[in-house]
This record gives sequence, C-alpha cells and structure tokens, in this order.
Amino acid sequence: MKAAQVRGLTEDQRTDELIKLKKEQFNLRFQAASGQLENTARVRQIRRDIARIKTIAGQAALGQVSPVAAKPKPAPKPKAEAKPKAEAKAKTKTKIKTAKPKAKPKAKAKS
Repeated sequence: MKAAQVRGLTEDQRTDELIKLKKEQFNLRFQAASGQLENTARVRQIRRDIARIKTIAGQAALGQVSPVAAKPKPAPKPKAEAKPKAEAKAKTKTKIKTAKPKAKPKAKAKS
C-alpha cells in the first residue's frame, strides 16, 4: 500500500486496515514458525505497511497531513551558460591525466 493511498483513507478506514494487517502479520509469524511460509518477503511488506499507516495516522492527529497530499514539483534548475567549443576542448585536455606504468620489481637472483 502506497502512502498516497493511505492518506486518501479516512481515520476509520486506516484503523480497519491496521487491524487487518496486524492479523495477517500474526498469521505470517505462525506460518514462519511452523515452516509453512512460502513468501518470506510478505512479512517485510506487512511490517512496513503497518509502520506507514501508523506514521500517517500520527501526522494526521497533529494536523500535518492533508487528506490527499500532492507532491510539490521541484523548481527548475537554471541552465548553465553555453561555453565556446574551443574553451570546452581546452579544459578537457588539461583534466585528462595519463597513468605512468609502474616499473616491475626486479627478481632476486638465486644463489
């Protein structure tokens, strides 16, 4: 369940969903203990959904969340000024460094 979906629910619906998820979590724990659990990733999903609902319910209690919160659009970044091609090429040439090959250690002569 996505956060936007949870924000769209009423307080009663969030409570019902939380109860449903807690029951499913309980059942999954028993399945895991008895070795019958097939989808182990579901345990993690349920745990995160429960946390998500509790978080949004807490925010709603404090009045920090509107019923359907829209994502704010980021401000467009100003574009950098275009550089002349000659200047751009000159800078790239100075940035490239060539690696010098390391000298191989000399082998000791066996006596």
